[in-house]
Amino acid sequence: MAVFSPDETAFLEAVSELVYGNPFLPARIAAEKAALGPAFVPLQEVWTAQPRHDDENVNVQRLAARTEQAAAVFQQRFRAGRTPPTGYELQLYQDLITYVVYYRHQANFLDLMQRTDDGSETGCAAPFFDRFIADMAELCDVPGLGRAAEPADLVHLFACFYQVRRAFWRIFRFLIGGSMATARLRAAVWQSVFTHDAHRYRRCLYGRMRDIPLLVTGPSGTGKELVARAVALSSYIPFAAASRRFAARPADQFSPLNLSALSPALIESELFGHRRGAFTGASGDHVGWLEQVGPHGMVFLDEIGDIQPGIQVKLLRVLETRTFYRLGETAPRGFAGKFAAATSRDLDHEIAEARFRQDLYYRLCADRIRTPSLQEQIADDPSQLSVLVEYLARRLVEEEEVDALTNEVMAWIERRLGPDYPWPGNVRELDQCVRNILVRSEYYPGRRPASDGFEDAFRAGKLSADEVLSRYCTQVYALTGNYQETARRLGLDHRTVKARIDERLLTRLRSAREHPEQP
Repeated sequence: MAVFSPDETAFLEAVSELVYGNPFLPARIAAEKAALGPAFVPLQEVWTAQPRHDDENVNVQRLAARTEQAAAVFQQRFRAGRTPPTGYELQLYQDLITYVVYYRHQANFLDLMQRTDDGSETGCAAPFFDRFIADMAELCDVPGLGRAAEPADLVHLFACFYQVRRAFWRIFRFLIGGSMATARLRAAVWQSVFTHDAHRYRRCLYGRMRDIPLLVTGPSGTGKELVARAVALSSYIPFAAASRRFAARPADQFSPLNLSALSPALIESELFGHRRGAFTGASGDHVGWLEQVGPHGMVFLDEIGDIQPGIQVKLLRVLETRTFYRLGETAPRGFAGKFAAATSRDLDHEIAEARFRQDLYYRLCADRIRTPSLQEQIADDPSQLSVLVEYLARRLVEEEEVDALTNEVMAWIERRLGPDYPWPGNVRELDQCVRNILVRSEYYPGRRPASDGFEDAFRAGKLSADEVLSRYCTQVYALTGNYQETARRLGLDHRTVKARIDERLLTRLRSAREHPEQP
């Protein structure tokens, strides 16, 4: 006879999914619904941060209460010993108490993270570790589960809890937006940290992820460095039970370097370091970034598609052997951290043009994340434009001014740029749009968007006669500003001209004519 009823088993299986599943996929919400049943409150399709939204919600609060209650009931049932639990039932109970203890201490982990981030706690001390140990020992005190409370396992679990809390916070706060394109990005970042199999990660991969390079691709201005930063600051950091301290400060684990801003000589010196006298001006030994990064850190090279072939060869050696040489030295040095790079270039094209090494590319792309363009996010959910504007406004003005600035920016975009504006500069351009309107009450793109596809479609013979006529009527009307004159020039009735005007295109054409030289 089973210890758990079918309904209880379904509940515990849903909790197991909450413990080990990817929190940024729709499956997370489905698991919440399965665990809570009628008590579930529909909120969002996926976990996503909104400008006025906290990462806590009513479903999480109800889950915490229900799991606490279930843990107490099942522990008493196990101790009564009427029916011996199966191995599967013990595993479900262990996942349940893992969830319970994590949520008991998540506020402590968050407080520790924030104190180390702002510098008020430099030693990464976690005095609540004793309380955590006591909680786990008490909940594991059931027949057949004694090994789960062994000290080494609990120390590792404690470190995993801290990592999970940091990872969720970083990803949730760094990558804003409610579109499914952004949700998929958050899920991909989570997977870069924990892989697709969190059980295996906890068992054996937690100390080996630094061996897997990360390549972030996507258009310029889409937050590639934010992605790399989220991964870096979510790394696993061991905990020492004797000192009650973590081995490193998470906020120190990210070392970014923008390669496009440096000359090839400076790139080599900054990356690999140099020995005194290695070149003119090398008055002393210099420790490069690869050497500075510790075993829990990440070096991030932005715009790696711009580097010279000679440096590509040296980076290939780093990825293959985890060794490098300082300039002017012959003794190899070790690289202990994780390597990440980003580019907005099409590396397949760069390889075809012999500007980027194919073997380096294959070393880099063991783990690859693509950041979506702003246009993709808006196409998925047009309301996300105002969400992002509000988020950017919140970084610039006080709370009481956020709504006014957001409305002002959205009105300008609707009036001057139109809903079809492609945002070639992505979120970075949107940020500048908000700042321009804040300062000057206007924004004009620094460069006109690329072709809207009309010319290509025209040449390819893909347009209907109605589409061509509408475009041409709008083009001439933008010049004349008069239906009768437009009709005269085109040899049409003025009512036909009026019916063919594309208002969105007209707005863009007028804006371009009024401000052709605006920066």
